[in-house]
Amino acid sequence: MALPDTACAMQQAWRYGAAVQAMGGAVHRAEIWDGGRFLGLAQVLVRRAGPLRLGWLSRGPVWHDRPGDARAALHALRRALPQPGPRLLLSMSEDRVPGVLPLVTPVCMAEVALAPEPATMRARLHQKWRNRLVRAEASGLKVTVTAASGADMDWLLALDGAQARARGYRRLPPAFLAAWTACKGPPPYLFTARLKGDPVAAMLFLDHAPGATYHLGWNGPQGRALSAHHLLLWRAMRYFARNTRRRLDLGALDTVTAPGLARFKLGTGAQARWLGPTALVPPWRRERPCAVNETAAMLAAPFSVTDDH
Repeated sequence: MALPDTACAMQQAWRYGAAVQAMGGAVHRAEIWDGGRFLGLAQVLVRRAGPLRLGWLSRGPVWHDRPGDARAALHALRRALPQPGPRLLLSMSEDRVPGVLPLVTPVCMAEVALAPEPATMRARLHQKWRNRLVRAEASGLKVTVTAASGADMDWLLALDGAQARARGYRRLPPAFLAAWTACKGPPPYLFTARLKGDPVAAMLFLDHAPGATYHLGWNGPQGRALSAHHLLLWRAMRYFARNTRRRLDLGALDTVTAPGLARFKLGTGAQARWLGPTALVPPWRRERPCAVNETAAMLAAPFSVTDDH
C-alpha cells in the first residue's frame, strides 16, 4: 500500500525500514483498519530486551483518516507485534496522543514547507538570513549537486565525524547511510560549495518522497566566512521543491545548547513543530471492551519494499 502524501517523516518511509533491516534490525509494518475503513500505516522497529519484545514507533502512525481514539490504535499495534512473549511499545507520535505514559519530554523539529515557486520560499526567509544568502550568491561560490555514493561521501563522513566528536553531538552511524544508499530508491544528494575549485562546505540530504531530510554537513573556515551553508540550503530547498517534495526536515531545534544552529534553521522560514513525547503505551491499561477491535483492528503486513516507495 502506498504511503499517503502526509508521510513526510523519514522514520516512517519504507526505505528507512529497509535500511534498518539491512543493518540486521527487525521491522514490523501494519495497516490500521476500522472495519472496512482504512485509517493509516505504521512502521515499528522491534528489539529484544531479555524476554521482552520492545517496539519503537517513531513519527507514526501515518494517518490516512485519523480515528477519534488514537490511543486504541497504539494498543492494538502493540498487541499485533509478531514476536512471541511480553511486548512493549514506545511511541513518539507526530502530535500528542492522550492516555500514554510520557517518559521523555517532546522534541521540537524544524520543518520547511516547500513550494514550487522559488519566490514564495524566498519571501519566507528571515531578513538577516536573506541578506547572508545574497552575499553568498555574490561571493563567487559554485554549487554542484551530485548523486552521492562511495568516495563521494567518504570525505564528508570523515569531516562530519570529526565535528561530532569535537562538538559532542550524536548522529546516525555511517553504516545507516551505507544501508540507505544500497536500498532501492533515489541516491543521497550531495550539495557542495566550491571556491576556485576547492570545496569549502557541503550538505547531504536523503530523499524519501514526499519529503526530504537534511542528514549531515560540513562547513570550513572559508565556507563560514562566505555563508556557504545559506547558499547550499537554499539550493537544496529549490531542488527538492522542483522535484515535488512537500517538506524538508532540518532536524531538532535546540535553543539551549545550539542557539546559533536553531536560528539558522528557523531563518529559512521553517516551522517549529513539537512532536509528542516519547511515551510508553501502557500494557496494563484496560480499554473499553470493543474499542480496539472496532476502532483499530490491525492487519500485520509482511516486510517488503515496492517500486512506488
